[in-house]
Order: sequence, then C-alpha cells, then structure tokens
Amino acid sequence: MKRSVIAPTWLGGTLSPPGDKSISHRSAILNAMAKGEALVTNYSTGGDCESTLRCLRALGVPIRRMDQEGSLVIQGVGLDGFREPDNILNAGNSGTTMRLLSGLLAGQPFLSIVTGDGSLRSRPMDRIIKPLRLMGARIQGRDNDSKSPMVISGGGLRGIEYTLPVASAQLKSCITIAALFAEGETTLHQPAASRDHTELMLQQMGATLVQDGLTVKVEPGHRLNSLNVNVPADISSAAYWLVAGVCHPSARVTVTNVGINPTRAGIIDALLSMGARLTITNRRTEGGEEVGDITAESSDLTGTEVAGDLIPRLLDEAPVLALAACFAKGTTVFRDAQELRVKESDRIKTTVQELSRLGADIRETADGMVVRGTGRLKGAVGQSHGDHRLAMTLGVAGLLTQGETEIRGAAVASISYPGFWNDLDKLAGDG
Repeated sequence: MKRSVIAPTWLGGTLSPPGDKSISHRSAILNAMAKGEALVTNYSTGGDCESTLRCLRALGVPIRRMDQEGSLVIQGVGLDGFREPDNILNAGNSGTTMRLLSGLLAGQPFLSIVTGDGSLRSRPMDRIIKPLRLMGARIQGRDNDSKSPMVISGGGLRGIEYTLPVASAQLKSCITIAALFAEGETTLHQPAASRDHTELMLQQMGATLVQDGLTVKVEPGHRLNSLNVNVPADISSAAYWLVAGVCHPSARVTVTNVGINPTRAGIIDALLSMGARLTITNRRTEGGEEVGDITAESSDLTGTEVAGDLIPRLLDEAPVLALAACFAKGTTVFRDAQELRVKESDRIKTTVQELSRLGADIRETADGMVVRGTGRLKGAVGQSHGDHRLAMTLGVAGLLTQGETEIRGAAVASISYPGFWNDLDKLAGDG
C-alpha cells in the first residue's frame, strides 16, 4: 500500500488515538491470570494487541469481543488454570506479546513454543531467556538461545535477585510475571526507570509488589483479582499529532484521553525542552494511570539533547521526535539510544535514511542521531521498511514538507494504529 500526502495550509482538529498498546497487552495478560470476569474498554485494535488475544485464547482463556470499538470481556483462569496449547503460539510482530507471555509460560507445568514474524524472530530474546533460566525455567531458542522461536518447559520457578542489563519494561514485566509463579521473593534492580504499567496494574489487582526507586520487589502466591480497565489513548500514537501540531506553521491539534504516565511521557518533556507549545487539560487518574487532553500549537522549536534516563521514556517516539528536530533551530543530539537498533527495524539507520530522502541534515552515530534543523523538508518517496513507527513518521512528514510525499509500505501502520491514515486525512481536511 502506498499513500501520498500533501501539506495543508492549516492543520487542526481533535482526535482520540487508539487505546494504549502497552496497557492493552497488560490488561489482557494480567486479567487472564486473575480469577473472575473483567471488562476492558478501548482495548487497542492494532495487530500487536490482537496477537496477545490470539495467544491467550490458545492457552484456554475465554475472551469475547463486545463491539468493534475495543470492548472485551476476559474470563480469568487464575495462575494455575492455563492449558497446554496444541499448536505453536504466534506473537506476530509484537515483542511485548512474546516477552510478557514468556514470563507467564515459564510458570506453567507444560511445554509451549512461541514464535513470531520475520521481524520479531530477528529481535533479541536472550535478555529474557537468561533470567528465566536463573529462575528455573528450561528454555531453548534459535541462534544459540538468543532468538525465537523459543521452546519453554516451565514450572518449578524460584525467586531471584537480578539487575536488569537495560532499562526495558518488557524485560522487567516478563520477570515480574514469572515471579508471581515462583517460590520466594524476586527483587529487580533497574539501571533507569522504564514504563511501570505492569506494576501499577498488579498493585490494583492485589499483588504484593513494592516499588522503591529503581528497585521492584515481588512476592508470589497471591491470588489476583480481576480488574476492569478503561484503556487510555496511546501517547506513542498521540506523539505523531503533537509533532505535527508544533512543527506545522499554522496548526492547533488536540488529542484527548491520552495516558500521561510519567514513565511514558518523555515525548512531552522532550518537546517542552525544545520550546513546544503544549497544554495539558482535564488531568485525572483512571485505574492508577494519569490521563489528560493535550493541545499542540505551532511553535518555534530549538535543538536539545535527548539522552540518559529520558531515552527509555520515549524510545518508540524517537523517529517522530527526530522529525521535529528537523524543524528546530540548532542541533538535536540523540544519545544512549542503541536499543533503537533492535526494534521492528534498525530505527537509527532507517530514520536517518528516510529523513535524509526528504532533505534532512541528519546522521547516525553508534548509539543515536545528530539532527541539524533546517526548518524545511521537501517531498520525496519514502519506505516504511516494514516498521509502523517509521510509516507514521513519514506520514506526518508529508504534512510538513514542500511538495508531495509518497510513503511505500504505508499499511504497516495498522500494527499499532489502524485508523492512522483516516485521522491524518481528518486533520489535513479540517485544515
């Protein structure tokens, strides 16, 4: 699928992006582990979160869809109610599905095999295999036990004390979920803060879990109570419209019901540091998560440094933030972002390559990018490289460039945001 985008003279409107992917995954997996029935509304309709539902159903979890807007009823089977799947579990393109589900499967007294599409099979899994083995699970993987497919023989886990090698919410959540099945306490030490949706939701569900700075302690053996979840809009999806709003010369864009959990809101902090005109209203807390409406208006941006503890809080948004940097005065430097190289694509290489096609002054470094703002880009033909984040970044670039921008492989946006192109047309049409 190809899409062509031409910049409108005015960009404006109000949107509510799809349900947060991270919270959607967790609302399904953790409620499957609970006892009782849970209603989940605004569950993400993207392909990644559908992969989680497909895998849970294969493990014997009753899930029924109430409507096409993301309302689900999940009948939890408890920690010991899962059944051995009669086929290979397919996580599709979703690293979150594979890694969090592996923590659950490590605690089950049966054999399971987990795979994914070509992109996911190329991503590193040794970071979860090592700690799960330390807990007592037997796991084998391709490429010297570093990649999927993975064969997991679970059960008989024991608690561990473990220092995470990277600040990764997927890794932390995988071990935390496994810890619920273990004998003895598990203590995790993080090198930096990463998104804490798993911890917040488990605490709401009655788990004994304590967060102390960068340390998380989990006690096993407690029944989880089902939790109704109204999933907020995904800030990673909202980020595209925020960047469009602040970079377009005549714009006012509002995204509503957005999750603004501080461990996820790095894109807001980065844009504010660049001088973006962002306003957050209607702040509230739902299910332990901070939510609000965000309005972005045309702004005079300046370059900044994106590094250190900020990186884990905006990793998914790095490509579109690099696009924003093209419209800032001065230089923006991304450091400590080597994790971008093992996403759906090598997002450092592909972001630099595709923005360069549009005339950006951008170069890659070993662990990031350097962007010198020029204030203007020109339309060109871009490739998504099979990466939904890059496809959407190029779509937003089309709203900002001089001339027509064509995005090849645009359909991949549906992995996380099925309505992205419709929403883009709505904003441009309102303009």
